[in-house]
Amino acid sequence: MVRVPAAAPHALAEVMNPIRNALRVLTRRRSHRASTAPELAPRARPWTRAAGLVAVVLLGAWLGLLVVGNVRVPVGPMDTTMTLRPSLDGGTKINVSPLGALQLDSHVAPVRLDVNVDQLDPDRAQALVDHPERLSGLQDEVARDVEHGTLDLAVRSCVAVVTGATALGLAVYRRPRRALGAGGLALTLLLASGGTAYATWNPDSVLEPKFSGLLSSAPSLVGNARSIVTEFDIYQQELARLVTNVTKLYDVTSTLPAYQPDPSTIRVLHVSDIHLNPASWKIIASLVEQYKVNVIVDSGDTMDHGTAAENGFLDPVEDLGAPYVWVRGNHDSRVTQKYLEGLRNVHVLDDGRARTVAGLRFAGIGDPQYTPDRSKPAGAEASQELAGARLASALRDQTAAGTPVDVAIAHEPSAAREVDGEVPLVLAGHVHHEDMEVMKYGTRLRIEGSTGGSGLRAVEGKHPDPVQASILYFDRDTRRLQAWDEIKLGGLGLTTAEVSRHLPKENQPGATPFPTGTAPSPTGSSPSPSRASPSVSGPP
Repeated sequence: MVRVPAAAPHALAEVMNPIRNALRVLTRRRSHRASTAPELAPRARPWTRAAGLVAVVLLGAWLGLLVVGNVRVPVGPMDTTMTLRPSLDGGTKINVSPLGALQLDSHVAPVRLDVNVDQLDPDRAQALVDHPERLSGLQDEVARDVEHGTLDLAVRSCVAVVTGATALGLAVYRRPRRALGAGGLALTLLLASGGTAYATWNPDSVLEPKFSGLLSSAPSLVGNARSIVTEFDIYQQELARLVTNVTKLYDVTSTLPAYQPDPSTIRVLHVSDIHLNPASWKIIASLVEQYKVNVIVDSGDTMDHGTAAENGFLDPVEDLGAPYVWVRGNHDSRVTQKYLEGLRNVHVLDDGRARTVAGLRFAGIGDPQYTPDRSKPAGAEASQELAGARLASALRDQTAAGTPVDVAIAHEPSAAREVDGEVPLVLAGHVHHEDMEVMKYGTRLRIEGSTGGSGLRAVEGKHPDPVQASILYFDRDTRRLQAWDEIKLGGLGLTTAEVSRHLPKENQPGATPFPTGTAPSPTGSSPSPSRASPSVSGPP
């Protein structure tokens, strides 16, 4: 055993004591800094942390949906891809290449369902062509395919959203607990969105679709006005019919099927505010041919200055292929009106005069103002109300004589509002944008946009105004409005086209139809009280 000298421990202690003292001082300084650091550093506010977490969750969920949030589903004879996308107003968008897109207001939620028709399976399509009896069971097959695809999409979207939010949370926070919190919040938001979509689901949205793409084929996908009411009452039936029509369109590649109008439907083309745009005549003629229009109604401002030099612009009216019913606008002069009265196939209405054209009885009044310089003279609004009151009086006289008017026409909406309660429908223009409302006493006011794209003034603004027109469908027996198509074409230099189908509430599935010979709402023939009309900034 080695013996340690007695002086060695003392010497070792002399060396180690300074080292120990230095470590104690360093430890005290480090602990002091750690205790004072939180007081010196600004603390993050709770709402800032929450906003950051929400941003991480939304971005991660969106990235997850982009990467894996879609499923390929065979729907009948078609191969489709279903995808959920973030959206402010929800709905469903069906992309049918090469026809365009079909948009439905199917639900209100922060997610939109996109359905892309990728291709038509030739074997399944040929089987339907060879065995037409299978079409009777197509709607059940389509319903099962859609249900299976939607369930698969829901499960996959949940996984995609949670995975995306969790992965991004882990990358940002580098803490598993915070990352799992982000994933849980993403799942909660998705389930809440799904619950909102389920609560607001509207299967009848397919009755009022919005088309974009080929203008000529869009109405044929939903059928005519009468078949909408009688046949398209269940979502699965509507979807099956859509699949069947798309199958036929793909089968006939050289020519698209033309729109087949219902023989019991009167089709009215409503145009307004052409403002000397020569392209309007070609558009109107195309619509007359494509929709088999029975009568054209022009609610004024066909001209821009109303001079005699402009009269030659009106000559194509005789060759549009349908009777032309016209009322004077504030850009149309008496010279314009007299010239139109001399044209073949034109029916000029003024001072409440009524005329039956194509099975419908029309009455109208010309605009009391003539303001080609777009000015607004003193008392302009009062003159419009007076003109509307004269039209309302003429409508009451027609009813008393046993020849009630079906459609009234005035240029300015302020004049048209005065006939509320005296006629089922009144048409107007002037404001260069479409609108529709049912007024207090039951009369429906339909305001047309500019069929001329606002004419030459389209180049004044940054964005060109669209070319707008409408097809109104009337029942030939009751002469009541059954449906209408809003047609919107891209303005100057644009080539877009949209067709939106709309139904009055009384024609929705399950609604009680009005008896034959009665107006859509009980108004009686008594004069309506005076009502204030909204002011207009100036004559467009």
